[in-house]
Amino acid sequence: MTLARDVVAAAIAKGLTITTAESCTGGMVSAAITDIAGSSAMFERGFVTYSNTAKVEMVSVSEATLDAHGAVSEEVAAQMATGAANAARADVAVSITGIAGPGGSEHKPEGRVCFGVAAGGSVQTKTVEFGPIGRAQVRQRSVEAALTLIAEAIDSL
Repeated sequence: MTLARDVVAAAIAKGLTITTAESCTGGMVSAAITDIAGSSAMFERGFVTYSNTAKVEMVSVSEATLDAHGAVSEEVAAQMATGAANAARADVAVSITGIAGPGGSEHKPEGRVCFGVAAGGSVQTKTVEFGPIGRAQVRQRSVEAALTLIAEAIDSL
């Protein structure tokens, strides 16, 4: 994947480390990065936090935030990114939490994915509505969106 290759090269060039906290993508962003030779220079670990318990235990998401907003929310995505950055001592962290499908609800439809990016001492969030395009497509587009967000964060540092 060209985007992953660009992320790896940019992070290495700037001496930055990257980590991930993934829910609905189940490690696909980490896999895309580590598919690139030399990625060990900028990627030490990723977190697959599929369950709420994993989000709390591994990347310090607050149970109160989960109760108030649900796992698929920008509030949780922000805490996932910040928690992953802290746990991995990484310069940039991206988080992904969403409903890949099938399923969803009126309030949280299939294809809704929330992203967080922690970099430079701040965290940004974004929600993308991919729609009911199928589980595989939601996951693949989420990987591409996450890699784009990482690339933008690297550029800003």
